[in-house]
Formats: sequence, C-alpha cells, structure tokens
Amino acid sequence: MSKKENKEIKVTSNEDQDFRVLKYLDNTQKTSQRELSESLNISLGKINYILKALIEKGIVKARNFKNNKNKRAYAYYLTPKGIQEKARLTIGFFNRKSEEYNQLKKELDDLREDINNLNK
Repeated sequence: MSKKENKEIKVTSNEDQDFRVLKYLDNTQKTSQRELSESLNISLGKINYILKALIEKGIVKARNFKNNKNKRAYAYYLTPKGIQEKARLTIGFFNRKSEEYNQLKKELDDLREDINNLNK
C-alpha cells in the first residue's frame, strides 16, 4: 500500500470517528468521556483527543453539571458550526459507505458468476 493510500485511509478513519462522536453527542448530550468511549468502542485517550479538537474548533461546547456528584460528567452541545460539520461529515460518511457497498456488491456479483461457471 502506498503512503498516499495509507494517508487516505487514516483521514477517512478520523472523519468517521469524528462523525460517530458528533452523532452520539447530538443524541446524548449528558455523558462522560468514559461512557462515550465505551459506547463507540473508541479508546478513552482518543475520545479525549477528539473532544479537545472539536472544542478548540468551536464545533462542540462542554459544560460541567453544577449539581452532579460525578464531576467528570459533562453536557456536550453541538454549536451551529458543529451542526454544519456534522452535516458535512454525514454526507461524506454516506458517500464512502455507498461506494464500499457498490464495490462489495460488484465483488459478490463476480463471485456468484464464478460459482455459476464452476457448476456448469
């Protein structure tokens, strides 16, 4: 695999993780990083890194619960910029998954044809 192909895979992976985090936060605003990590099956360190980056970019805002015993739990809100970013990532995610589906469907059709030719 070339370095360019490897970089494209890494970018896609990061965008997919950002998309999954934004989607989760949009649906479940009050959460801890640990809960987010467990729910998305992404390491706690990576979740921390993603959230810090999203907060620095102005995509997500975090607020501590004032009357909560668990001071590690935050309310995460998508900013207007975050809603736009989620929409952009959703379109990209959909396009990538559609292309993967089309490639897989073609591969399955080719395999089906090979199997049919073996049975003749």
